[in-house]
Amino acid sequence: MEQITSVQNLRVKRIAKLQRKAAARRTEKLTVIEGIREVQRAVENGWVPAELWLCHELGNTAITARFPATNIFECPPAVFDKITYRENPDGVLAVGPLVGQTLEELELPEIPLILVAEGLEKPGNLGALLRSADGAGADAVIVCNPATDLNNPNVIRASVGTLFYLPVAEATAEETVEFLRRKNITVFAALPAAEKIYTACDFTKPAAIVVGAEDTGLTDLWKNPAAEKIKIPMCGKNDSLNVSVSAAILLYEAVRQRRR
Repeated sequence: MEQITSVQNLRVKRIAKLQRKAAARRTEKLTVIEGIREVQRAVENGWVPAELWLCHELGNTAITARFPATNIFECPPAVFDKITYRENPDGVLAVGPLVGQTLEELELPEIPLILVAEGLEKPGNLGALLRSADGAGADAVIVCNPATDLNNPNVIRASVGTLFYLPVAEATAEETVEFLRRKNITVFAALPAAEKIYTACDFTKPAAIVVGAEDTGLTDLWKNPAAEKIKIPMCGKNDSLNVSVSAAILLYEAVRQRRR
């Protein structure tokens, strides 16, 4: 275990850059995971960190003895504060391969339930959406044309590590539409102007529930004749819900129907 005591250390500066910049993550093909729970969930699902950083003063890091890592570093709170992104860190941080698959790498069951998210801007919303998809037992999540990248620290944190439990692919909306068509998966596009209420849909067949950003909604690509346009009725003054809430409502209706 190597001791790192200076905030000017090049490794420290590199991690701080990976935390801040999506371009750096893409260039180095690396992501940063913080927290014992999140790192443990990643490792349990086959993610192998290249580096493990520990600050014993900030928490009980003994559990990390079973985390595989090529390099292990120990540092004081001042250094850990330089590389951490979250408030109240627990003294565990790992660096390793980017998370995410291509569409062709997705392995789907015969009657899949897929969640598609288009154009999401806020990392917290994307993370919460992943958490809902995991809770509902979705078979995959496809992230289309996002304004935030899948490996953003806030996405990982908001997903509470469930990002690593799910097959998650990144693709363009055009690629996703073609992929779903080839797989004979029915598209259910959530649109405020739709006439059909979501409870009137049949989610027991191969289904892809598609939600968009709260401010712009789904692009016209999802309004094609092959898609079923559905809505969640809004009975108050507001005209929309948080996208992760909308996704959860639709996913759990699919769960209800499939269990019935």
